[in-house]
Amino acid sequence: MTQTPRSPSFRVLTRSTINANVVAAEYAVRGAIPLRAEELRDELASGSSQLPFETVVSCNIGNPQQLDQQPLTFLRQIASLTEYPALISHPEASKIFPADALARAKSLMEEIGSVGAYSHSMGVPAIRKRVAEFIEQRDGHPASANKIYLTAGASTGVSNLMQVLISSPTDGVLIPIPQYPLYTAALALNGARPVPYYLVESAAWGLDIDALRRSVATARSEGTTLKAIVVINPGNPTGNCMSEANMVDIVRLCYDEGLVLFADEVYQDNIYHSARQFVSFKKVLSEAGAPYADNVELVSFHSISKGQTGECGRRGGYFELVNFSDEAEEQVYKMASIQLCPSLGGQIGVDVLVSPPKEGDESFALWKKEREGIAQTLKGRSEILVKAFNELEGVSCNEAEGAMYLFPTITVPPRAAEAAKAKNMAPDAFYALELLEATGICVVPGSGFGQVPGTWHLRTTFLAPGTEDFVERLKKFHQRFMDEYR
Repeated sequence: MTQTPRSPSFRVLTRSTINANVVAAEYAVRGAIPLRAEELRDELASGSSQLPFETVVSCNIGNPQQLDQQPLTFLRQIASLTEYPALISHPEASKIFPADALARAKSLMEEIGSVGAYSHSMGVPAIRKRVAEFIEQRDGHPASANKIYLTAGASTGVSNLMQVLISSPTDGVLIPIPQYPLYTAALALNGARPVPYYLVESAAWGLDIDALRRSVATARSEGTTLKAIVVINPGNPTGNCMSEANMVDIVRLCYDEGLVLFADEVYQDNIYHSARQFVSFKKVLSEAGAPYADNVELVSFHSISKGQTGECGRRGGYFELVNFSDEAEEQVYKMASIQLCPSLGGQIGVDVLVSPPKEGDESFALWKKEREGIAQTLKGRSEILVKAFNELEGVSCNEAEGAMYLFPTITVPPRAAEAAKAKNMAPDAFYALELLEATGICVVPGSGFGQVPGTWHLRTTFLAPGTEDFVERLKKFHQRFMDEYR
């Protein structure tokens, strides 16, 4: 049989031949508006720009060290020493590094061997043991290193667990709306169904448990096999801290409805109000008593990317399994084994996160000062931005109880909504793009996170320095936008 000669322009991979699940997946925080921001940044760098601003402010993604958050000294000292272990025994080392950093690095190298070698697929055993000790101290309940997996950031853990969870196109997972787009993307990649449950903006983004139960009933009536519920606490993009009463409601729902609980707790160090402290789902579940404590399947995630650590690019995190069957744990381990191991640099970052300098250590005072300084800076920036948003016409914004985001509601004038429709854009996406083009401020439209139909939002971080300049740019733009389209 004669084969038709190949056309020089033929490509195996096109939109019609690529995995349809990949094509369907979306990730708003790095979507069209952030891509346009990069084009504007390149234009400014060229030196020939006629743009009405001098800098692009990246408020679209929680990337602390890109936006002037300084790395914690102790972590970077440990990273330096473990990357180049000869420094540990160098005769001048004690003049550069504190004694506790040198001792910690030496101990880690004895446990690891080399950061250039594979570790156990679950992560370095000694580091997992310290993660377990951290969880025990935080919650007051036992944790086992054998149930803890170190990962290349929390996102990798979420993706792996979703892949284990989903077994059919009719499988579904309850996700909060608004939600972090990782979850809809992970479900799309696995060909599963996202099942929304709405957080209540007027109740500081709290949970309506009756509405959640109605979402469960509706999904099942439509033929969806519900497998799990995702909870993001503290919230992204909403910045709320969930009440313990709501957490207990969710634990009971998971037991009653047979759901795995995915607890995304990566912002647990970003807390701004003493009246609403972080409480882990591990603690709530452990104290829920029978039949919940020993039966609800929980996987909780933490990361070095957020909080005062802010080491996004180092890619370190962990998850803990609770009440999973032996059969399920076997498959989770297999997934980790296929990926060999997470980065040793990320694992070392986790080690410092869960076992930082202690009072009396040489590095403790500086570590404490740096962490408290970062926390106060973020709290101050959030308060300035909340006040500014609430002073804008047609805008309202809840304060940030946790995380590093605000999610204000914007009232888009009818003429602006018509202009957005003409460009095949959601009204909040239209506003966000106009804001970017006029001011260089890059935010993400609420439509990328989900929202109550008929409402429009923006998500912005409060990581960027120069908050006062941000506010002035925002106020001037918003007034012009409202005047043009009212």
